[in-house]
Amino acid sequence: MGARRAESKFAGVIAKRLCSSRLNKAPISLSRVARYMKGKDGKVAVIVGAVTNDARLIEVPKLTVCALRFTADARARIVKAGGECITFDQLALRSPKGSNTVLLRGAKNAREAVSHFGHKTSVNNPHTHDGVKPYVRAKGRKFEKARGRRRSTGFKV
Repeated sequence: MGARRAESKFAGVIAKRLCSSRLNKAPISLSRVARYMKGKDGKVAVIVGAVTNDARLIEVPKLTVCALRFTADARARIVKAGGECITFDQLALRSPKGSNTVLLRGAKNAREAVSHFGHKTSVNNPHTHDGVKPYVRAKGRKFEKARGRRRSTGFKV
C-alpha cells in the first residue's frame, strides 16, 4: 500500500498501520514513550495507536507526541509537562515526509490472551507446553491439578 500524497517510506508505513486491525494497533504507555524519546529532543514521537498513562512514572519529560488517541490522564500529564499532543492531520502539515519523527509502537503480545497460546502437549516432549497458561474455570484443588500435572497421578507433562 503506497502513501497517499507525500511519496515517502514514512507515509507508506503510517498508511499501512492506520489500515491495520485493532489488535495490530497496540497501546503504549507514557513511561515507554518517555524512555524511547530520551536524548531525542525536538523530535516527535509517532504512535499509530493509543497512549496510556503510567502511574509509576514520576516525572514526565517535555514531549511532542502524535497518536490516534490519548487517555485523559496521559494527555493531561504531557500537556502539564509543557509538551503537546498532536493528531496525524497536524503531523502531516508539520512533517509530511516524516522528518524529525520517531516511529514507535506498543507490544502486541502484551495481551492476556497471548499467555494461553502454545503447542499441543505430549508425554514424549515435555517442554511444548511450558509457560502456557491453561484456560481454567477456577484455581482450586479440584481444577486441573492431577493427571498430567504430577508424577504421582499417572504422568507429568
